[in-house]
Amino acid sequence: MSATDSSDGVTGFYERQIGRAQTADEVYGYLVFVAGLLLGILGILLFLPSESAGSLREYSIALGAAGFALLIAGPIIRLPLRRAATIAVYLGVLLCAAAIAWFLVVFPNQWQVATGHQGVIALYVVGVAIIGAGGVLVPLLTSTRTTEETAAARERSEESERRVKEVESELEAAERARDELESEIESIRTSQAQFELFEDKAGEFRWRLRHRNGNVIADGGEGYTAKHNAQKGMQSVRRNALGAASIHADEVEAIEDESDLDDLPMLPDEAEQSQATFEVFEDEGGEYRWRLVHDNGNVIADSGEGYTRRRDAERAIDGVQNNAGPAEYLTFDPTSFEIYRDVAGEWRWRLVHKNGNILADSGEGYSRRRDARRAVDRLQDRVADADFDVYEDDAGEYRWRLRAENGNIVADSGEGYTRRGEAEDAVERVREYAPDADALDVGFAAFEVYEDAGGEWRWRLRHRNGNIIADGGEGYSSRTNAHDAIDSVKRNAPGATVEAE
Repeated sequence: MSATDSSDGVTGFYERQIGRAQTADEVYGYLVFVAGLLLGILGILLFLPSESAGSLREYSIALGAAGFALLIAGPIIRLPLRRAATIAVYLGVLLCAAAIAWFLVVFPNQWQVATGHQGVIALYVVGVAIIGAGGVLVPLLTSTRTTEETAAARERSEESERRVKEVESELEAAERARDELESEIESIRTSQAQFELFEDKAGEFRWRLRHRNGNVIADGGEGYTAKHNAQKGMQSVRRNALGAASIHADEVEAIEDESDLDDLPMLPDEAEQSQATFEVFEDEGGEYRWRLVHDNGNVIADSGEGYTRRRDAERAIDGVQNNAGPAEYLTFDPTSFEIYRDVAGEWRWRLVHKNGNILADSGEGYSRRRDARRAVDRLQDRVADADFDVYEDDAGEYRWRLRAENGNIVADSGEGYTRRGEAEDAVERVREYAPDADALDVGFAAFEVYEDAGGEWRWRLRHRNGNIIADGGEGYSSRTNAHDAIDSVKRNAPGATVEAE
């Protein structure tokens, strides 16, 4: 009988603590041996303080006799013997148990100090002898399995091992295929271009595909009255463009004038050289800052914060040069869900207000981007009627969290509040903003366009870890002007030289 089919109870304990058991008798034999060892030790301990005819002496002899029998029986039961040998061992244990019970009846009145009780001793010795015979004589006297049975068993074992190896190979191949697919998807997502969703002057929603050099290489061609329809159109292009076939028309109107080529989108390798320079300088407070200055003298971006060391400011410039080109546009109206990958490689989401405050985050990471997106969808569907838990943490701050039916935390406040009322107000803001907020993917960094308290439009470049690594430094009268400023940074920052004042 196989003992590998159960992961509960005695067998499960044995396999977790000792190893995989081939038979149930292997497990039971081990337990019998342990029981014998414990009973024998207990019998010796009771014998030491006992008197010759007292109760402790009676119990110590009974426990010692039981322990001795079980110590012999346990290892024999564990052996891979024929069933007749195992049955003989169990029979011997029963006879020993009967002898011990008989001893408890006759002791001490019928128990002689010098000779004991002949019947009890004889029965116990017979039991021990049968146990020993089961382990030694039965295997020698009974016939073993036939050669055909042994060969068939070996063949079944080898076939099982081959099948296990085949399944393991298939699983490894599937893992490799999945890793290759994820790498391919990731390479697609780190494209040199990004989709933008915006509202035009007529109040219609449109999308466009903009290269990292700032050029628009595709657009939707039509406007949509609802934002979600524009999103659907954009997602349809993302799904279908990669595998679309190229169709060459037989009749194509020739370009009559070479000047018409100027109207065509500029290819990535034709991007203009940077017309700006990064300047690293020390401000009046002794901190180091950077600014991106166009050739015409305009400051088109600055660090937004100071650094204690010059090399920290230069590292910040490297971050802007590496991330500004492919960064997406995030427009807050007034909030947006950002889906991003953290430093541990897990996908997370956060609900960000246009003022930069994080209103909510996922509370946990996901192994796949689509799982994080589905979590956002589930939150938007249920947030209006969900029961939020407002509690006080160990630091004495108030926080909120939202649990799923299975008890998992699907959203939390991300920060603490000094008063319970502030945490409750934060919950109400999440209820208000989350259902209608857009969900946008964030790569290593993203441009955020927002309207400040003074009614001016501004931009900032936020790393996926939440840090702001660049901002415009000034406000604009329209959202379009803020986007134009971003385009200038995207064109000029990647190739700009660095100068120190």
